[in-house]
Amino acid sequence: MKKVEAIIRPFKLEDVKIALVNLGVVGMTVSEVRGFGRQKGQVERYRGSEFTVEFLQKLKIEVVISDESVEGVIQAISEAAKTGEIGDGKIFVTPIESVIRIRTGESGDSAI
Repeated sequence: MKKVEAIIRPFKLEDVKIALVNLGVVGMTVSEVRGFGRQKGQVERYRGSEFTVEFLQKLKIEVVISDESVEGVIQAISEAAKTGEIGDGKIFVTPIESVIRIRTGESGDSAI
């Protein structure tokens, strides 16, 4: 099993969700996060004054999937979240040792 975490632009959430549901992903966790990468924030104007927003608002999507689904999920997220502009986000893949469904006690792939 693998955990795929994607940091994306907030307005791309619906596109990514649809792409993942079409692949058969049955659950995901979405968190509002703030951060910066190479763009190091951005300059905004408000009522004639300039100020720098150092931490940009993003969303973090987390899904736990079987090993054979990883490439499809990465491709789906990449295509759905891409705008071609700096700040589109990142995808991280990490191994998961075990998963247990609390309600039934199921473990492994059947608990996903």
